Amino acid sequence: MTNFHKKALSKHHSSKRVALTGALAASLIMLPGIFGSTPALAQKAERETLTYGKLLEKTEKKQVQKVELDESEQIARVYLKGQPADTPPQQVRLLENNTELINKLKDNKVEFGEVSSANSRAAVGLLINLMWILPLLALMLLFLRRSTNASSQAMNFGKSKARFQMEAKTGVTFNDVAGIEEAKEELQEVVTFLKQPEKFTAVGARIPKGVLLVGPPGTGKTLLAKAIAGEAGVPFFSISGSEFVEMFVGVGASRVRDLFKKAKDNAPCLIFIDEIDAVGRQRGAGIGGGNDEREQTLNQLLTEMDGFEGNTGIIIIAATNRPDVLDAALLRPGRFDRQVIVDAPDLKGRLEILQVHSRNKKVDKSVSLEAIARRTPGFTGADLANLLNEAAILTARRRKESITLLEIDDAVDRVVAGMEGTPLVDSKSKRLIAYHEVGHALVGTLLKNHDPVQKVTLIPRGQAQGLTWFTPNEEQGLLSRSQLLARITSTLAGRAAEEIVFGKPEVTTGAGDDLQKVSGMARQMVTRFGMSDLGLLSLENQSGEVFLGRDWMNKSDYSEEIAAKIDSQVREIISHCYIKSKELLQENRTAMERLVDLLSDQETIEGDLFRKIVGEYTQLPEPTLVVSQ
Repeated sequence: MTNFHKKALSKHHSSKRVALTGALAASLIMLPGIFGSTPALAQKAERETLTYGKLLEKTEKKQVQKVELDESEQIARVYLKGQPADTPPQQVRLLENNTELINKLKDNKVEFGEVSSANSRAAVGLLINLMWILPLLALMLLFLRRSTNASSQAMNFGKSKARFQMEAKTGVTFNDVAGIEEAKEELQEVVTFLKQPEKFTAVGARIPKGVLLVGPPGTGKTLLAKAIAGEAGVPFFSISGSEFVEMFVGVGASRVRDLFKKAKDNAPCLIFIDEIDAVGRQRGAGIGGGNDEREQTLNQLLTEMDGFEGNTGIIIIAATNRPDVLDAALLRPGRFDRQVIVDAPDLKGRLEILQVHSRNKKVDKSVSLEAIARRTPGFTGADLANLLNEAAILTARRRKESITLLEIDDAVDRVVAGMEGTPLVDSKSKRLIAYHEVGHALVGTLLKNHDPVQKVTLIPRGQAQGLTWFTPNEEQGLLSRSQLLARITSTLAGRAAEEIVFGKPEVTTGAGDDLQKVSGMARQMVTRFGMSDLGLLSLENQSGEVFLGRDWMNKSDYSEEIAAKIDSQVREIISHCYIKSKELLQENRTAMERLVDLLSDQETIEGDLFRKIVGEYTQLPEPTLVVSQ
């Protein structure tokens, strides 16, 4: 929208407000006259009981005591003889010329005089008009104030919405950040640059212009930015990428210019842009053209970060969990000199994070934080903070004084699988689910390259009617072919147990999610990892997501003949693993029946007890060394 159109639209709205205010004022001014005159007329009609002729007759008969002549209203107020003192006077309409009446009053010696009610009526009318004019003035002032606010908002539309703190008081320091030591070390250098620049400039080093924090959600990118703000002690601007983009073209670029202008006035300073992918996506990647507003905003951001003028003394810290969609010009050195990977923590990192978040919680001495860290592979910092918070909530609900291992276990189950449901009643369905879950756990225990069983339960959580937990002994990086096959075999063992016990006609839909996982793992073995008879070929990309038209027309890198062979290899892997799981369950049918009876009775079997019972019937395999990265 051009400035001319904006001004015309503003004038149109202003004229409409003036016309509306004028009409309202006219109607309000007319109301006092209408409502002010009506009571007077009604009062006169009630009191006018004498006529002019009757007044002359009563005067001659000496029945009149006193007469008041009101020339302004042409009314005579008549007080008759013999009436009580508090009786109101009777009103008589006068003529234009009342000489005869005055003469008769003089002849009969009746007291009379002239009075005027014009002053009192004027005062009453003024008060009535003021009662309506004052609200009208208040309403007009309200309209003017709103129009002034609207105009001021229009003037500030292109201003930056960044939150500014001369010295950020976030309450977070590097001591509150754990589990991501490499990222902390990188960012501590940035803080040192700001506090002691001469330490680096003495050897010719220059301050980095930008640091990009990259990592999955919940790993602590925003927390690191808060820690930098709390440690640096310099002016700090914080803004989200979405706050630049508006529906009007040019507003985002204007806000970028305003932000960097304020930053230059307060240099050296820090600018933190959260979720920068909202404004920094690749240009020209959309179908039929990109978003002009986003592209103009990105172009302005690129120019401000490393353009003709430069931005000496300004360090930009940005965070995103989608680095693959960012524009290449934004990622080059000179704009973002460093890309800091903030990944999910390892075992040591998880232990440090748990120690940080357990500082302000009453944790029982019997609880081992290391055991919790081992049980939660893949958890991010936000997941672990939520885990301890859920455990604290459960502790308060159960009216305990401190968090015990029972609350920790229940909190892990809740975070991973969902809220606990109502236990199943004894029925065929409960026993079928018990066979399904024992099948998973038994085959996983019998296989040499599988993770150990942590727990088997029939207590529903989320959408699952039963759950089997496997926990790795140590951090797993690279997975071997035998490990992948072991996982596929144990995942298929639930359906295999249903078929062995109840027969093919009675198998249920409970293995739907298992089959989906198995198909994905087997297909990756064939198309990405080269673990099939097709050879060492990578036939599919890791990510098949469609982004703004890129990969919309996803051209296949292989022929239909190869596609048929891929499907054949996937079926062969799954069939082989399914046959293997059936063989293991049939060979250990006695152990399976005992475990099902125990699970149906207790509803939960811990991993140690499960392995002990299985060991009574067969020789368990020795655990193999896990290949770590």
